[in-house]
Amino acid sequence: MKILIVYDSEGGHTKALAQTIAAGAELTKEATVIVKNVKEADVRHVSEMDAIIWGCPGHFGTISSGLKEWIDKLGFLWAEGKLVDKVGAVFCTTATTHGGLEATLLNLITPMFHHGMIIAGLPGNIPENALYGSYYGLGIACPVESNQQLSENDIALGKALGQRVVRVTQKFTQSRR
Repeated sequence: MKILIVYDSEGGHTKALAQTIAAGAELTKEATVIVKNVKEADVRHVSEMDAIIWGCPGHFGTISSGLKEWIDKLGFLWAEGKLVDKVGAVFCTTATTHGGLEATLLNLITPMFHHGMIIAGLPGNIPENALYGSYYGLGIACPVESNQQLSENDIALGKALGQRVVRVTQKFTQSRR
């Protein structure tokens, strides 16, 4: 199975989170994971993927302009229904705890719904997600004053999302055969 992770990153936090999600998916030994910055990700190859995960820093509760510009290039895939029944997941980072994490995650999954994708969020039975996370995807706060890239909890959630996307994608790809 092939999983594409596309990210926009400004301070390196979102890139680090993308890499952690990829590490979680790779732990399963079931997926080939491709991680690309929005400037490198070629939209012509998206339909070849079994799952697509995208993420960005939250900008006032919505998608960063870099990722939004990339998503907007997927219109030809929408017109052809090329992403229908692909698995999708999202992630974001914000500078403050209440910096619009859930609003950004909801804005990130909206285009996936328009494409007919199946969304894999993070359930509450993941211990690190029960009190800390979000069910819509993976959102973490990376305070500006902190030099720390990702906490242990952030890393655990990233790996959990990567593994969950693999499990959900396996179920859908097996049922298509």
